[in-house]
Amino acid sequence: MLKFLVAGVATFGFVAAASAADLPHPQPVTATAPVGKMPIGKYPVGKYPVGKAPAPIVTKG
Repeated sequence: MLKFLVAGVATFGFVAAASAADLPHPQPVTATAPVGKMPIGKYPVGKYPVGKAPAPIVTKG
């Protein structure tokens, strides 16, 4: 009898936890970016050879 009680309580706990995971949660509201502004995180870092000298110009004659 005790085994059935423990199994029933455990089953009820698992079902309650699974149903609580399916409940909708409030999501943060996303703000639209202003026109003409660069989006955050899109700055071109590391795309240019900063600090490197340009290639030497070789001329003949």
